[in-house]
Amino acid sequence: MADDKTKRGGADRGRVAAGEGYEVGYFAKKHGISRDQAQDLIKRVGNDRDKLNAAAQKLK
Repeated sequence: MADDKTKRGGADRGRVAAGEGYEVGYFAKKHGISRDQAQDLIKRVGNDRDKLNAAAQKLK
């Protein structure tokens, strides 16, 4: 089911939705990693954006 685009806020910005391809793609492109690597990180670390950013930096 798609996100309700009318309900936006800080809580949504702090997470990466693994089920939304555009979010995974953006995250992967931002960090210069593959989509598969991004999805693996989300599975390992969770969907907290700050933790994911830190983990992605370690991959470089």
